[in-house]
Amino acid sequence: MPRPKRSRRICCYPDYWSFAPDRDTATDTMTMTLDELETIRQIDYCSKTQEECAFEMNVARTTVTAIYDSARRKLAVALIEGRRIIISGGNYTLDSGVSEEIARKGNGTMRIAVTYDNGQIFQHFGRTEQFGLYDIEDGKIVNKQVVGTNGAGHGALAGFLRSAGADVLICGGIGGGAQMAMQEAGITLYGGNSGSADEAVAAYLADTLIQNDDPTCGCHGEDHSCGEHKCGDH
Repeated sequence: MPRPKRSRRICCYPDYWSFAPDRDTATDTMTMTLDELETIRQIDYCSKTQEECAFEMNVARTTVTAIYDSARRKLAVALIEGRRIIISGGNYTLDSGVSEEIARKGNGTMRIAVTYDNGQIFQHFGRTEQFGLYDIEDGKIVNKQVVGTNGAGHGALAGFLRSAGADVLICGGIGGGAQMAMQEAGITLYGGNSGSADEAVAAYLADTLIQNDDPTCGCHGEDHSCGEHKCGDH
């Protein structure tokens, strides 16, 4: 049997998930995986060597070379042929960045995360400094924690939620890129909410919380930075 492929460690989810020619005239789409994007970020954006990139991604240099060559080829084809690039998937694990103080989620436990500010739903996802984490078993809250976030910008925050084991996110305004990050992370989104965090979780459990189809906050640029999560930081 072939040896299973080792997962490639990536820094965080990206802030931008698609790129297209001017006026979106692309007639074909190609997918770049998140581990491919990470090699571009490490080598071309952060000016690291392939050896350094391999260390950061926890794989062999030859593996990085193969991933990097594939990513560069896709970039070349997209630029020359005017194709749209979608960022999605790949064989990767996220750099955790999650405090050991966060309680482990039990088997069969649902974890609901809420953007949290003094008991209220914080309205700007990309600037969230705290999440309320509610653990649910048999339709009831069995544990609640309020935890600080590591990093800023929706890519880092989405990675934080995935590493924290969140299954559902309840929040206020959330940009399109962050919505894509939630989808990639497998987290069900309930955006566009306000008021008490506890009451929102209770509404979710009662199946009365509305799932807003367009929860974009409209705050231009507030969700578009990886914040203080610099190249190579862990």
